[in-house]
Amino acid sequence: MNRLKLPALDPATVADVRGCGYPEPFRSRMGDRSKKKLGDAAGLTRFGVNLVTLGPGGQSALRHWHTLEDEFVYVLEGELVLVSNAGEQRLTAGMCAGYRAGHRDAHHFVNRSAAPARYLEIGNRVDGDNALYPDDDLMWCEDEAGVFAARKDGRRYAATDSGAAD
Repeated sequence: MNRLKLPALDPATVADVRGCGYPEPFRSRMGDRSKKKLGDAAGLTRFGVNLVTLGPGGQSALRHWHTLEDEFVYVLEGELVLVSNAGEQRLTAGMCAGYRAGHRDAHHFVNRSAAPARYLEIGNRVDGDNALYPDDDLMWCEDEAGVFAARKDGRRYAATDSGAAD
């Protein structure tokens, strides 16, 4: 079989990334989640594309909205529950959802089924974007040392508990 060369790539050859950048107590809430960063693997710089697999009980992120980033999700297989300001909606293969930058419709996906679900998530990469979490005591801040997780009153989470925003 021929090995593909960029710009083509086989998603099976892209490493799975597990875990997330949230500090505890939020990190453990994500459950079984893995991402293949297809956009990075293809060398894209202006938008990201991730192939995400959520195991039963897994969730995509904390419920959030972005100040500057547009997001688009396309369900490839399985069943997901979209939780947004409007409530809950069931999405299955072939369905999609989009969120425009600055629209305060906090959202995330939860896999409440007994089988894994897979979807593509696509978002633009904009310097200065911030994700806001109306349900959780979390915000992302930046200083000369970089980005860090903090409570909404500004107190940092322990450095060992945080990483980059999800």
